[in-house]
Amino acid sequence: MNSTKADLRSEVRQLADAAFRQKLISGHGDGEYSNKYQIIFQGRPRHYELEYARDFLRDRLVRNSLEHLLEKQC
Repeated sequence: MNSTKADLRSEVRQLADAAFRQKLISGHGDGEYSNKYQIIFQGRPRHYELEYARDFLRDRLVRNSLEHLLEKQC
């Protein structure tokens, strides 16, 4: 695995840890293939390409942050 892919996998793992702590996903881990990452979302394991997993997790985290901000304003 080259350093770029290793860096991407590390970033995905960090995002997944944050999403797990915020209860946005129920689990995560390395996928069966080196270019995939497993995310358990809505009770189902999903195997995503690393780039898609990064985008998916970022989106979940941003949406959650925005929802919290809106709740505080109301």
